[in-house]
Amino acid sequence: MIAILKYNSGNTMSVQVALQRLGHESVVTADPEILLRADRVIIPGVGEARSAMSHLRERGLDTVILSLKQPVLGICLGLQLMCNRSEENDTECLGIFDTLVRRFPPGARVPHMGWNNLENLSNTPLLDGLSLADNLYYVHSYYAELNSDTMAVCNYILPFSAAMQHDNFYAVQFHPEKSAEAGARLLKNFLEL
Repeated sequence: MIAILKYNSGNTMSVQVALQRLGHESVVTADPEILLRADRVIIPGVGEARSAMSHLRERGLDTVILSLKQPVLGICLGLQLMCNRSEENDTECLGIFDTLVRRFPPGARVPHMGWNNLENLSNTPLLDGLSLADNLYYVHSYYAELNSDTMAVCNYILPFSAAMQHDNFYAVQFHPEKSAEAGARLLKNFLEL
């Protein structure tokens, strides 16, 4: 079973539809028992860090996420929530990735919205079959700094973490559910981990 975390963030339906296109059913849930039993957990996200983290903490979902042992994929805001801290309303996050989330510098056009390729791809099963020529879809005003868990880089104004992995936790800043064939490939890879 694939569980998509339900919290006060958007984009759960887009992720669910993308999984259906790959032939996989999923459940959108905030039930800790279902999340703990799921084969895979996806934390999608379109929203704001502080309200998202408050929602998770109020329901004890922050500790549930940290206890998960199966593969977990954070998407966009989901990636940012997995970091130590976000400059978005000075928010303490989950601390899975030892890095900060920063706002793009003044003068940068934000949000960073559109198609960009990946650089510095690591040899990892999540990125299998993706190449430097593949473009993926981004919509974000904040980014995770490069760190030891960075598996792929995107360069918009400055280089930032486009994909990260720490143990069973994976995360991407782009939206694979909106990234055509390359995004479908990444989701398929995640489901096969």
